[in-house]
Amino acid sequence: MPRWTCGIDGCDAGFDDVESAIVHQTNGHQRHECKVCGTIVPDGYFAIRHAFDEHTRAEFVRAYDADSAAVRRREEIKRDIEREADLQRVVDQLDRSP
Repeated sequence: MPRWTCGIDGCDAGFDDVESAIVHQTNGHQRHECKVCGTIVPDGYFAIRHAFDEHTRAEFVRAYDADSAAVRRREEIKRDIEREADLQRVVDQLDRSP
């Protein structure tokens, strides 16, 4: 059973490693426009990372009409991915992608 699931817009694609899940999210789904600053980023992990590295939690809550549970869930996803992912491997895979 795959350990990582995409989760974007109900996508249930499963992956044995987190790096493959991130590459799938980046290449297999449309980009996301940040509602705080308008930056276009890949959806999924990279969108979460952008939101919480570039903006305050309050900006996220206001822009996305989110509540504290939504913030906590995204922070948990970000933490879990960053604990396990080899982000250089993700970059290398993305560089090799068409």
